[in-house]
Amino acid sequence: MATRESNEQAGGTGRRALLGAAVLGAGGAVLAPAGTARAADARHGGGRGLRSLPVPTIVGHRGASGYRPEHTLGAYQLALDMGADIVEAGDLVPTRDGHLVCRHEPEIGGTTDVADHPEFAGRRTTKTLDGASVTGWFTEDFTLAELKRLRAVERIPANRPHNTLYDGRWGIPTFEEVLRWQDEQTRRRGKQVWIYPETKHPTYFRGLGLGLEERVAKLLREHGKDRRNSPVILQSFEPTSIQRLRRLVDNPLVVLLSGAGSRPWDFVESGDPRTVADLITPEGLKEIASYAQGIGPTLDLVIPRDAAGRLTEPTTLVRDAHRAGLILHPYTLRNENPFLPADFREGTDPDAYGDVFGAYRRYFATGIDGVFTDNPDTGLLAREDFVND
Repeated sequence: MATRESNEQAGGTGRRALLGAAVLGAGGAVLAPAGTARAADARHGGGRGLRSLPVPTIVGHRGASGYRPEHTLGAYQLALDMGADIVEAGDLVPTRDGHLVCRHEPEIGGTTDVADHPEFAGRRTTKTLDGASVTGWFTEDFTLAELKRLRAVERIPANRPHNTLYDGRWGIPTFEEVLRWQDEQTRRRGKQVWIYPETKHPTYFRGLGLGLEERVAKLLREHGKDRRNSPVILQSFEPTSIQRLRRLVDNPLVVLLSGAGSRPWDFVESGDPRTVADLITPEGLKEIASYAQGIGPTLDLVIPRDAAGRLTEPTTLVRDAHRAGLILHPYTLRNENPFLPADFREGTDPDAYGDVFGAYRRYFATGIDGVFTDNPDTGLLAREDFVND
């Protein structure tokens, strides 16, 4: 088993290197005037917007987080090299002095080396975040200058031990740094690079006087990326955050949807009794379509799993969403065994890769418009295989 896993990982690395070389090679004429003009046109709202994206679209989830620590410029860069159409850069949380930084959660004990900094030991605390008790270090208790002293580390080393090789290599990027990085990559590659930021826990942060939406809108306006055809899709698990963004910017907007029985936290706070199950009815989807262009459902809402973790029959969500005029970008396809449906796992080791290619084909067959993935090279291959069939 160990030999087989080593061979598979070695083969995967070779394939990724080949794809990366192909992508970089395709961008060899990055200084060509036509490419630069197209990139500038899209940046300033003159492009085709969502219509310019391939179907299905491959979204690098927190970058290429299967191979680099998530939400780092290294993970974002690798996602592009591996063929992602969009990079989820990033999950946006604020600092104490009001800057937006890219972290999956405001608690950063698991994604940075903050615990190794004795000067910050006193910042460790317990807070209630969207109804859950969370202990650790929180971005809103640090200034940006203080956060810049930290380095990013792998969040789930038991599943991704190879990623720990990159612990400490990158810091925490700000959203403004990501917007500049997007422009740089667009120029270098001669084609428009897209990003897909998310407002994290917006109700929680608004209660702290650190509203996210206004800060996001201000930066997008300053960089000329607040328009309908701008290459920035905004997303949130809280529908009211998306509705607030709709009043501030013209960017494409996506409502994220977790388990059917869950309630968005803004609904909990406002006393709205609806659950995600209500939002994915034809009536609920029609309402979402009145203020957003798409939904990002968890994959289980597209193809449920049985008690053994195996895929069952698809639901009607894709059909119903398309009838409402919405695109679907479900999340998240990962190639490690613990994250795959049981019928696509290989062996039992938590860091072993299963048949994510087969899983892609099952989900793509439902007609989804795209998918978030931690391993965009596999997504690219699966897309090409599916389209060619």
